[in-house]
Amino acid sequence: MQTWNDVIRLANHPVPAPRRVEKTPAEWRQQLTSEQFHVAREHGTERAFSGEHCEAHEAGLYACVCCGTPLYDSRTKFDSGTGWPSFTQPVEESAIRYKKDTSYGMTRIEVLCNVCDAHQGHAFPDGPAPSGLRLCINSASITLVAEADKQPAA
Repeated sequence: MQTWNDVIRLANHPVPAPRRVEKTPAEWRQQLTSEQFHVAREHGTERAFSGEHCEAHEAGLYACVCCGTPLYDSRTKFDSGTGWPSFTQPVEESAIRYKKDTSYGMTRIEVLCNVCDAHQGHAFPDGPAPSGLRLCINSASITLVAEADKQPAA
């Protein structure tokens, strides 16, 4: 189980990606909606309480909207009251990458897909026990792909 100390360690020493998916901005634009492109490829943020997965409670795996890599399990999703889907853990350590983000005059830890570098959201140390993590994720960056006990289609 990852904790905040693990997030800081991984931000400084990232785990290698299990595979890489790279496309040109034009290829990403062709694949994604304008909101998905803005959030995932331009590091944007959707409005609070506006995303389709914010209040969703379906069981399953949430994958990167860009490359389809499973990133989060609905069993780790919780209602943070922040207006974005929140998870306490990634499906595995190598699924996401953490990066120091100093935009907007503050220091945060950005969460990215480790396979295609799609912006997911940010990590915070104010989640529920036992991990204390809150991975605050944009709905536009993820898609519900499969039941949690099944592998998503490639």
